[in-house]
Amino acid sequence: MPSLRRAKPAAAQQTDAGSDAPASLTPTGPDAPASLTPAEVAEQRRKRRTGTLIATPGALYLLIFFVVPLGLITVYSFATRTSTGRTSLSGWNLDSYERIADDVILGIIARSAWLAFLTTVLCLVVAYPFAYYLATRPPRLRARLLVLVMIPFWTNGLVRIFAIRFLLGSNGPASALSEAMGFGTFRILFTPTAVVLGMVYGFLTFMVLPLYVALERMDWRLVEAARDLYASGAKAFWRVTVPLTRSGIVAGCVLVFVPSFGSYVVPEILGGAKTLLIGSYVARQFQAARNWPLGAALSVLVIVAMLVAVAINQRNSANAERTQGVAR
Repeated sequence: MPSLRRAKPAAAQQTDAGSDAPASLTPTGPDAPASLTPAEVAEQRRKRRTGTLIATPGALYLLIFFVVPLGLITVYSFATRTSTGRTSLSGWNLDSYERIADDVILGIIARSAWLAFLTTVLCLVVAYPFAYYLATRPPRLRARLLVLVMIPFWTNGLVRIFAIRFLLGSNGPASALSEAMGFGTFRILFTPTAVVLGMVYGFLTFMVLPLYVALERMDWRLVEAARDLYASGAKAFWRVTVPLTRSGIVAGCVLVFVPSFGSYVVPEILGGAKTLLIGSYVARQFQAARNWPLGAALSVLVIVAMLVAVAINQRNSANAERTQGVAR
């Protein structure tokens, strides 16, 4: 008897034949990606080559002037200092890292962290009101004020530090004004106070710009809503404005604390023998003491601290973007 089953169409047979193929090879539905034409594939390859050519100079610069020196510093931190002051790479050890636990070095690290913390707090106290005022001005006035903020970057940092040294010196304007007011000679140079003032002056812009960006991007309707709910101006500021600008606060604190902790120029010019910070101590290990392993170990410590601060900043930025995305 002839078979009563009807033959399947060719398309159905092809579907059954390919039913054992992985699902990823047979995408279905309206969202399935369309196959690229040869012209589109060639265009993507051209864009990749162009991007590689553009990124190559920057990558080589980072490799030569960042990765290679960092690797050398790390290698020298495990080296041995001989009795003649030379550095031997034959016997690697952890002696330099163990010396970091000395009371003298720990005291220098603690002093550096304390002065960097004071610098960060002062920069935050000074920069937040100015950034708030800047973000609430009309666009034309805001642009002019931003130019004033950026002007210090147009001047060499070393020149600015020497200008601060002249202002704080015993023969400078500050001392002359103090004598005219009957307070005697103004003696602040070569003290921790002078170092903190110099670092605040040098790193204040690093605090203003992140705070300004955070305040400018903030939704001010939330502040208006808080005021409509009978919140005072101070309460609306602390409960609404400050939490919404937390990303700018953290970013500014990181950008100020990190260079302040490892600062070398400011303590050398405005400090003195009693204000020895970690940056100056590292430089003396490489120059005067000729103890390269210890200087390299301290450099690695500073770099690790900077990387931790950058990681905190990146995590904070990611959380802020995620929060803003949820709010939207």
